[in-house]
Amino acid sequence: MINPSLESFEPHVSQTSPNSSASGLRESLRFRPAKVIVALPAFNEEESLPELLERLGEAFADSELPYEIVIVNDGSKDATASIIQQFALQMPVHLVNHAVNQGLGTTIRDALREAMERADERDIIVTMDADNTHPPGLIPRMVQMIHEGCDVVIASRFEHGATVKGVPFNRHLLSLGARVLFTLMFPTRGVRDYTSGYRAYRVSVVRQAFQTYGDDFVGETGFSCMADILLKLRRLGCVFGEAPLRLRYDLKGGESKMQVFKTIRLTLGLLFRQRFSAKN
Repeated sequence: MINPSLESFEPHVSQTSPNSSASGLRESLRFRPAKVIVALPAFNEEESLPELLERLGEAFADSELPYEIVIVNDGSKDATASIIQQFALQMPVHLVNHAVNQGLGTTIRDALREAMERADERDIIVTMDADNTHPPGLIPRMVQMIHEGCDVVIASRFEHGATVKGVPFNRHLLSLGARVLFTLMFPTRGVRDYTSGYRAYRVSVVRQAFQTYGDDFVGETGFSCMADILLKLRRLGCVFGEAPLRLRYDLKGGESKMQVFKTIRLTLGLLFRQRFSAKN
């Protein structure tokens, strides 16, 4: 069990006087807005993380959605951890540290579990990359789709209205090839982009997945982990939806950590294991 290295932020509760009847009524209301918990895996993201956290803060200020941010620092060798600690003085940011690098799959799993443990039943977990390529301004739309009935909302590169800027050809080809193969082998209503890491999840489905699969909910160690998560949620009968993603790879700080040929090999292995050894 991983313990956060920083104390949790507690939500501020305003104090009202006995004469403030309207304020008192608001405080006593049963219903509260759902909170968004952003779960970020981070490995050597000192160049990208400050701007991403600034953009997240601005997006939540504009939308007025209550939020927290959970960042799992996966054994970074740069200033990632200290940057997170600095932002934790200004934002509800919670840091979880891996002493050594454990890979994206384990880091996503730990981020989802930590977010789930902080969440109430109506809350929503959003995963996104920490490299500043995913626009935080899309979060309110994804949250609204959860409220409208989706269990999982994917920020999709293949939904009508999506745009992709600055993505290397080999990575674009990998995404396109994965879409074709997954659509043929695991057609899933509401899904075109099977590998996007930018997603919103209803907390209850994340909790159900951990109860069903345990740590194997995220059984892949590399970039294929996002497809692994989707296939397991597919078996649970989740309702999927997509929002068009405007992917800005030109805003990315630092070099890509994806090893394209290794990712292809791992994704193909996942596809065939799931197709021929599991009940779908």
